[in-house]
Amino acid sequence: MLTANLRKMASEISRRKIMQLGGLGLPGMLATPRLFANSVSATEGDGLIAKADHCIVLFLNGGPSHLDMWDMKPEAPREIRGEFDPIASSLAGVPVSEHLPRLSQQMHRATLIRSMHHSVNNSHAAAVYAALTGHDRGEQGGGAKPSDNPSPGSVLARLRPAANRTLPYISLPYKTKEGAGGPLQPGFLAGFMGPTFDPFWVLNNPDAADFHVDNLSLPEPVTPQRMNDRSKLLTDLGRGLRSGREPSLSAIDDFQSRAFELLTSDAAQKAFDLDQETPEMRALYGRNIYGQSTLLARRLVEAGTRFVTLSWAPDANATWDTHGDNFNKLKKVLLPEFDAACSSLLQDLDDRGLLERTLVCVLGDFGRTPKINANAGRDHWNSCYTVMLAGGGVRQGFVYGASDRTGSVPAESPVSPGDVMATIYRLLGIQSTTQILDALGRPHEVVPQGRVVTEIMS
Repeated sequence: MLTANLRKMASEISRRKIMQLGGLGLPGMLATPRLFANSVSATEGDGLIAKADHCIVLFLNGGPSHLDMWDMKPEAPREIRGEFDPIASSLAGVPVSEHLPRLSQQMHRATLIRSMHHSVNNSHAAAVYAALTGHDRGEQGGGAKPSDNPSPGSVLARLRPAANRTLPYISLPYKTKEGAGGPLQPGFLAGFMGPTFDPFWVLNNPDAADFHVDNLSLPEPVTPQRMNDRSKLLTDLGRGLRSGREPSLSAIDDFQSRAFELLTSDAAQKAFDLDQETPEMRALYGRNIYGQSTLLARRLVEAGTRFVTLSWAPDANATWDTHGDNFNKLKKVLLPEFDAACSSLLQDLDDRGLLERTLVCVLGDFGRTPKINANAGRDHWNSCYTVMLAGGGVRQGFVYGASDRTGSVPAESPVSPGDVMATIYRLLGIQSTTQILDALGRPHEVVPQGRVVTEIMS
């Protein structure tokens, strides 16, 4: 009778998809343990020697203007060169925008790829998907789909799980929509790998006084000791029923145990505790949602997280999509916030000895049109744009490729999003031809069309 009752209890736990034992309710416990499944049958990424152990992607969602940031054309006509002047950087002969004064002093650490282009259409959804996965989904929208190719964070969580029990892949501070109120953009999820490898989402504002992470917070009356007591009870229950091998016991397996560990781990809680940073450091990154999210990204990789993606917009049209009033938006808000966050990240990682093994990627959907439109803005432009990589095996103080005199098309060494993704994977110790399986057991190469750009590797 006792065994029958225990089996019934386990079935109820599985059906509710939430731990509720002895009055203990744990929001997010369904999602949290799935992130630990990466330790099962994981490989070491084809035996490549990784140059980087962690990766932070600052994704300037909406399409940043390469012509007004780091591929300026001061000799072009005004309707192309725009309103900003170039300033010298720490990399001789490579000027950047006057509105990136702090980042200008970090350019000796980075590689600029000025010959980016892609053939996908100019819609945000298709371009974001290409930028974050290296694949062309071949359509203009429709949101994230289960059949999508996985994000690199998901692939890394599967093939190179962290040695310690940290969250392997985190995305913040938004689930960026294709448009206001629209579906989630493709490219951030695990796609055909299944939701086990989706990111852990951090969607509260790290700059808020009451910032906390919902899925890692214990209910108010619950102490870590009480949490451990409940964990032990569930472990004993599972041990007593292990011989039965019922599918319903999946809710009390090792993944749940590790979720308990995370919720009661001082290290895990401290990684999200920005109050441990000095006010001066927080100010350097910028007291706004993007600056503090960037600082949080540094804390997370320092704690062991493999991959962090920061999407710089609540929806595709909200920030870097500057169809109108491009120059005021850039100089008053976008560039100052980005300048503070990105420059602080590179300097901070280097000061802590982390930059050598942390790959920092500043990516976007595409660039902006060389010719300024009637609304003082620039429109979508996939024919030529710039990305920046630093740390983690990337050459320091280097420019690869070039655009023509108006920034319209690559003039030499064209590079595609697939090439960038293949290079990122190689730096992280994964071959772009590595095969991963979908839910039906079918193999897929990680980035079959990508060429590793060895010229930018140190």
